[in-house]
Amino acid sequence: MSEQNAKIIAFVGLDGSGKSAATNYVIERGYPKVHFGSIIKKALDDEGLEFTLENERAMREKLRQNGQDLVVNRVVEQIRNLIDAGQRRIVVDGMGSWNAYRTLKHEFPGELVTVALTPFRSIRLRRLENRNERPLSEHDAYERDFDEIENLGKGGVIAIADYSILNNSSQEQLHMQIDELMRFIDF
Repeated sequence: MSEQNAKIIAFVGLDGSGKSAATNYVIERGYPKVHFGSIIKKALDDEGLEFTLENERAMREKLRQNGQDLVVNRVVEQIRNLIDAGQRRIVVDGMGSWNAYRTLKHEFPGELVTVALTPFRSIRLRRLENRNERPLSEHDAYERDFDEIENLGKGGVIAIADYSILNNSSQEQLHMQIDELMRFIDF
């Protein structure tokens, strides 16, 4: 397998930061997406469990048993398969753990570009309360934030990102910022 000239872009941030909006905008251009959450969702579906915060957290922990992170391993496998198939631009959605970050940096040295999306907390919380899919109350959002920061190391992933986008405005503004970044990194 040759990973030469491959670029993998991962949008990182807390819930409501705009990761899905950014990812969807980029994949509309025809780039393939690998999604961490779909692996967890499939595992929940396979066990007949509803997709709730509690079930998602429990399944994430189950898939990380014995020091093995099965979700990250499956993502690495999916990325390698895409590269082997000739893809040179790949979008990763949902990379939220320190372990996932370190693994992808190790497996794809020089290929992974991380972009932190960081809106003001008040804007992020409003988005979470108003979103159609899996809305979160302010209390639930804080609980999830604390879990992801304390147990997954998501704060480190956001802090060490290669680039940062302040996402406080409209989707059109977000798209303009992404376009500028993609030109800059030759994606």
